[in-house]
Amino acid sequence: MVSLMKNIILASSSSVHGSEYLEYLDKDLKMLFNGVSKLLFIPYASPSGASHESYTNSVKNRFGLIDIEVKGIHNFTDPKKAIANSEAIFVGGGNTFLLLSILQKLELLDILRKKILDGTPYLGTSAGSNICGVGIHTTNDMPIVLPSSLAALGIIPFNINPHFIPRNNESTHMGETRETRIKEYHTVSTIPVIGLQEGSWLYVSGNQILLKGNLDAYLFKKNKQVVLCSPKTIF
Repeated sequence: MVSLMKNIILASSSSVHGSEYLEYLDKDLKMLFNGVSKLLFIPYASPSGASHESYTNSVKNRFGLIDIEVKGIHNFTDPKKAIANSEAIFVGGGNTFLLLSILQKLELLDILRKKILDGTPYLGTSAGSNICGVGIHTTNDMPIVLPSSLAALGIIPFNINPHFIPRNNESTHMGETRETRIKEYHTVSTIPVIGLQEGSWLYVSGNQILLKGNLDAYLFKKNKQVVLCSPKTIF
């Protein structure tokens, strides 16, 4: 049975041009974390090779502005217990292969899935959003490590392509577009993919998935025309 308790933000990115870290999500973050005093941060994606501690410190600074205390999961001796006892969870961006690999090695996927399905407020940005899909097959990251499987949490019934860049017909770029790569994926899979542009996010409340932000998203299905989805579309 599918949970009706999910309370999730899945954002394409942590920042947009011209704003501070997570600033563009401020209104929805206050709604998501209403009543939360402590947040568990999972820094395993380590963007640009950042240490878990430095990554966590940047998150502490941001959430301090809304009076939420942040502690990194790497500071706990028992990460499973840390997830089980958490009020709210944030999984940051970086490298999705690295993130999934560490979660697998520490055997954290099942407990994380259970917490999210039980209604624990969850924020994911980029890689942290990717892992909520069926799999991480449509991430843009380089596979700097090899997870034991590309299967992810399966919280939502499709995959995400964060930082999606629509095709520009005036560009002289001759390489593959994001659309090309996703169509390649659909030669071997029937799982839908949402191309989520910078500054867009999905707000998941129960079984409703709402597109938020000011930009369209792109819905890809095997052997179907791409569907342009305007803000406030419900998936």
